[in-house]
Amino acid sequence: MSAPPDHKQQQFLRLFMASEPAVRAFVRSLVPTLDDANDVMQEVAIVLWEKFAEYETSEDFRRWAFGVAKFKVLSWQRDRMRDRHVFGLEATELLAAEAERHVGLLEAQRAALQDCLHKLSAEQRGLVHSAYAPGSRIDALANQLGSTAMALYKKLHRIRMLLAECTRREFSRMTEQ
Repeated sequence: MSAPPDHKQQQFLRLFMASEPAVRAFVRSLVPTLDDANDVMQEVAIVLWEKFAEYETSEDFRRWAFGVAKFKVLSWQRDRMRDRHVFGLEATELLAAEAERHVGLLEAQRAALQDCLHKLSAEQRGLVHSAYAPGSRIDALANQLGSTAMALYKKLHRIRMLLAECTRREFSRMTEQ
């Protein structure tokens, strides 16, 4: 197998990086764990790269990537059919179709949330990032901030309520345009 020329590599990376969060969310909605989603996404990325020379630039890259991801999830499931935590193929087909229909909606909601996160004060934004960082523990963070876990939970609850309301407003504004 020969690698695509450099301009093709750059084109692939631009398209893949723009679509990766949506494809990852799609895959994550169809497999039981984050580790499973990471494994499937590695396979998806490899297939997309290997088949990129066959990709028609007039075709929607995201739709193409979703198709590859769906087949990779189905393949992953066939390999694990005896595991009771894995959806059946028919259920996966239904979930995949539903997820594809809602990808635009989810991206608009994600964009609205990002806008709202930027509207928070630097202190609030820092607290959200610290509290929801991988491996973060509220008790340890509260101790580090010289607070109690309960006080931190309350503060985070107020921030989440602000974010939820702001996200609803921003999403409504985005969808009205």
